[in-house]
Amino acid sequence: MIKIRLLLAASILLSFASCNDNRTATDTAASLPFFNEPDWTPEWISPTDPAFKNIHRIPAFSFTDQNGKQVTQNDISGKICIVNFFFIRCRNICPKMTANMHRLRDIQLQDPDLLFISHSVDPDNDSVPVLHQYAADNNIDAAGWRLLTGDKKEIYRLARKEYFAGDSVGYYLAGDEFLHTENFILLDPERRIRGVYNGTLRTEIDRIREDIQMLKKEIQ
Repeated sequence: MIKIRLLLAASILLSFASCNDNRTATDTAASLPFFNEPDWTPEWISPTDPAFKNIHRIPAFSFTDQNGKQVTQNDISGKICIVNFFFIRCRNICPKMTANMHRLRDIQLQDPDLLFISHSVDPDNDSVPVLHQYAADNNIDAAGWRLLTGDKKEIYRLARKEYFAGDSVGYYLAGDEFLHTENFILLDPERRIRGVYNGTLRTEIDRIREDIQMLKKEIQ
């Protein structure tokens, strides 16, 4: 009798949890979540939900790439983007992130709908000529991978407030090292955040590829 009661209680609890979950197994299998808050809580929001029109989007911006060309929000709208934050003097996580971004870029080289964006958090040193040389040294083609520099305050604001990189981004840690995020961030063509990954791990590349393909199916 006790066993039956325990099984019945467990069944009720599972049913209650299912009724209060704002997504279904079909939802999670068919689409990627949205990320609207700095705590990176995934949310599956249907287009019929009133909250859909208020999903967080990366706002207007204007920076300069490694070839001295202006890059704005218009250049990433309509594209699937992989975004990260780095600086050239970094000798810890940045080389790993660049190598992994390169691996993903090499795999997706023929994909015209995909754009890679790397924002420098050290614009005082990462000038256009420095970025240009870095791109040449690392075989980075601006057609598909933009290295961006610009106003420091605007870069930090974008990183902290819009990409949820944390308040520490841009502050000195020790010596000439900056605090910054190891995240790769996936944007859909509407500039909404759809995925976050540890950019220092090679194992994350397969997960990003899978999510890109899922996103492509969603927007077709």
